[in-house]
Amino acid sequence: MLLCRPNFLFFWISKQRLNFHFFSTLPNPRLPPPFSSLPPTPGITQIKQAHARILVLGLANDGRITSHLLAFLAISSSSLPSDYALSIYNSISHPTVFATNNMIRCFVKGDLPRHSISLYSHMCRSFVAAPNKHTLTFVLQACSNAFAIREGAQVQTHVIKLGFVKDVFVRNALIHLYCTCCRVESAKQVFDEVPSSRDVVSWNSMIVGFVRLGQISVAQKLFVEMPEKDVISWGTIISGCVQNGELEKALDYFKELGEQKLRPNEAILVSLLAAAAQLGTLEYGKRIHSIANSLRFPMTASLGTALVDMYAKCGCIDESRFLFDRMPEKDKWSWNVMICGLATHGLGQEALALFEKFLTQGFHPVNVTFIGVLTACSRAGLVSEGKHFFKLMTDTYGIEPEMEHYGCMVDLLSRAGFVYDAVEMINRMPAPPDPVLWASVLGSCQVHGFIELGEEIGNKLIQMDPTHNGHYVQLARIFARLRKWEDVSKVRRLMAERNSNKIAGWSLIEAEGRVHRFVAGDKEHERTTEIYKMLEIMGVRIAAAGYSANVSSVLHDIEEEEKENAIKEHSERLAIAFGLLVTKDGDCIRIIKNLRVCGDCHEVSKIISLVFEREIIVRDGSRFHHFKKGICSCQDYW
Repeated sequence: MLLCRPNFLFFWISKQRLNFHFFSTLPNPRLPPPFSSLPPTPGITQIKQAHARILVLGLANDGRITSHLLAFLAISSSSLPSDYALSIYNSISHPTVFATNNMIRCFVKGDLPRHSISLYSHMCRSFVAAPNKHTLTFVLQACSNAFAIREGAQVQTHVIKLGFVKDVFVRNALIHLYCTCCRVESAKQVFDEVPSSRDVVSWNSMIVGFVRLGQISVAQKLFVEMPEKDVISWGTIISGCVQNGELEKALDYFKELGEQKLRPNEAILVSLLAAAAQLGTLEYGKRIHSIANSLRFPMTASLGTALVDMYAKCGCIDESRFLFDRMPEKDKWSWNVMICGLATHGLGQEALALFEKFLTQGFHPVNVTFIGVLTACSRAGLVSEGKHFFKLMTDTYGIEPEMEHYGCMVDLLSRAGFVYDAVEMINRMPAPPDPVLWASVLGSCQVHGFIELGEEIGNKLIQMDPTHNGHYVQLARIFARLRKWEDVSKVRRLMAERNSNKIAGWSLIEAEGRVHRFVAGDKEHERTTEIYKMLEIMGVRIAAAGYSANVSSVLHDIEEEEKENAIKEHSERLAIAFGLLVTKDGDCIRIIKNLRVCGDCHEVSKIISLVFEREIIVRDGSRFHHFKKGICSCQDYW
């Protein structure tokens, strides 16, 4: 989960891509003295000083002067008090289209898009000034900001009636409106109507529209067809790939961007750091960090947060904390990322201490903050603390618990052996529980020996979601623990009959400039022979260190030797064997797993870290495990 500020990537792109026709609001180069000293984008204080000079000179009733004052407010670098702009507009006895256009823009800038739409409606009814193409562009932007699709469609009829169908700026505003309101087919219709009236902004807007709907393949097709691409185009497709899970494709696009000799922008770097974080590719993340430094990007809250998140998710929690402590500016998302990073590394007390500091800095926690806090309690077994913070969240901060919060609490209680308390919490939930919550309890029933309860919950889960393979597997493990092989066989037959969806386990390791993926029993890698020879060496050395296989996770009534052969070919062992082959002595081996590590592989990883004198960092589907000198950072609590 990427915990940077919400929708930062698309917000940045949207802000950049609409090159509205500003010429209607730029002041006349022959401006009177009150404006001659103003910079191109003045702040509100400078504008008010110019206003004061206008009053002193007795020019307050000059409509041309006050209209230009509105124009400066519309392009001001400061946040805009709309009531101030409106008072200026109302002082104009006969507002021109120029003045009205700028007032519409002021409302949009002041986050009052509905006021812009109302002013446009009044403009059309009063016939004081006929709308021009700039008016239509600005009011369509207001419709986009207000998600006012009905009003926007009405404005489109005015576009046709007034003869601005071929104006590229108006067309871009229409495309943006429909894409913002998830009417991408309507946007595509506008896009296709007049191919000669399209520019790079038109293409970028369409690509974003399809990306937002998750239609990444259509977006990629449009990207290939673009006659001209700018850095926004590349940023859009890269962030789109990241948002839709095509992480490695995003990295490929960035390589192409470099071949085009284009300078990446901040949004692209944030997207790529998110991809590196999700893939766990530390070397790639470091490369992006190096690029940001070499191009002298300022360490904004967005970029800093993305870097903190990347290092945390790639297993470098110390580097993550180092960067966090030195960020020149932090927002609440920066703190949330750091709290969650510490939590997933099992540093519960550190995460809670950072949360307390977060509060003393004057930040107000949000729902994701407490997900981090409760996760920290769960990973460290801090039951009383977890109960305290769950109550604090609801009673003090008025945050209604969501499924993720209940999930953290159920996980906390069931891991710690309070299985019936976890069941009680699920039964008290106001909304129907997610099957994941019951699955969490089922796993703990297996660990803590609540066999009858586990059988009851396992059957309940199969009824709730008969296509989920994991529920059958967990129930089968309950029976396997009791050596009830006939029941195991029944569950497996039922799983096959219902054609359940099996989640394939895999492990990733970044080495030799690329990502290598392994599944259990994998024989597809080009160095398979060497990998299996290394597996044999690993087996001999860990056996000499006292290792004895725990085959309880193998769900077949087969001989012990066959079970040991099955378990030693688990994906993470293949990845570790490959890591031992391709890394230098003493180097850390980093593994990413999509599923939770099994008990036997956890024990094996500890012994390997001791006998091979290597640190092994594994990010599984639940948390981070740092294996070093025969010990795991989770203290065998996972």
